[in-house]
Amino acid sequence: MNNNKIWLSAPHISGNEKKYIDEAFETNWISSIGSNLTFFEEKLEKYLGESKHVSALNTGTAAIHLGLILLGVKLGDEVLCQTMTFSASANPIIYQGGIPVFIDSEPETWNICPKALEVAIKDRISKGKKPKVIIAVHIYGIPYKIEEVRAIADQYQIPILEDSAEALGSSYRGQKCGTFGDISVISFNGSKIITTSGGGVIVTKSKELKDKAIFLATQAKEKAHYYQHNEIGYNYRMSNVSAGIGRGQLQVLDDYVCLRREVHDFYYDLFQGIKGVNVFTVLNDDYFSNYWLTTILVNPKETGGITNEQIKLELDKENIECRLLWKPLHTQPVFKEYPYYGTNISEKLFENGLCLPSSSNLDDFDKERIKQALLNFFE
Repeated sequence: MNNNKIWLSAPHISGNEKKYIDEAFETNWISSIGSNLTFFEEKLEKYLGESKHVSALNTGTAAIHLGLILLGVKLGDEVLCQTMTFSASANPIIYQGGIPVFIDSEPETWNICPKALEVAIKDRISKGKKPKVIIAVHIYGIPYKIEEVRAIADQYQIPILEDSAEALGSSYRGQKCGTFGDISVISFNGSKIITTSGGGVIVTKSKELKDKAIFLATQAKEKAHYYQHNEIGYNYRMSNVSAGIGRGQLQVLDDYVCLRREVHDFYYDLFQGIKGVNVFTVLNDDYFSNYWLTTILVNPKETGGITNEQIKLELDKENIECRLLWKPLHTQPVFKEYPYYGTNISEKLFENGLCLPSSSNLDDFDKERIKQALLNFFE
């Protein structure tokens, strides 16, 4: 029996990418300038709509960093950040000399809790430190509570940096994720729903901000007949080769969203007959998720003592990769000294949650292996 590794979220090459990569080599544009970059940005702008402007960078983390810079975060500034997310959401706060202030999740979308967010804002203001930015994340492709978070942000006049790294293809009331922030970011890491091998974009509201992002991403070189630098820049621009991969991948984005959603349906049906395991699903029809990763919550009181970690170890034996949820950042050693607001919702989610293999290129044989491994274990 074929026992090849089933990955949590593998790249899915469509076959469209090679011609754009070849074009980059044939024209000798293999660095940070070229037509692939132009077309990739334009196609993504058209896909997102809402008159957004896209700048292609070499990582999603770089996009968050530049987003903080464009929003004016400097040494000592406080930035409110969702605690249940990957560390890349918060690391750039430290790059800027800022202070992360972590906010708990709410149980319906697992994203930033509006109530805890407002408590944090009021408390920080009372201490004489009005937060500079809110980083809100759509984890696992599930949109956060868009309207509630925006209402709070507007009330206290704090801009939102929308981390849509995992949510390309998701939407709220028909509007695409990646368009709700004052500045937004998307990731094209190899594990994401489509990839540029490694890369990301920053999404802005104006051409002026787009140009500023590209300026900073290309070492902040001034227009002169020599190398003139009036401010600090970064080597963050995406290469024309990577953008070529992105051009090919964008052509299959909608197909890959459908495939990920089919994987979610597969797990939803599978766990209908297993007591104590719930597949995480959107709150209502206002939310449309790409289901980048399908996740479950395991209640050991109802499963006869079976835990999320036991399921993970059992699937490991079958060469099937799965992973616990994001460990809340306020519990990480590197961030434990920073302020935190909320209760223990994110910690409970981490304690009981599990991410399951969700690649868009899972075939029927892979699904059958996963199904049999899970059914055999629970039986």
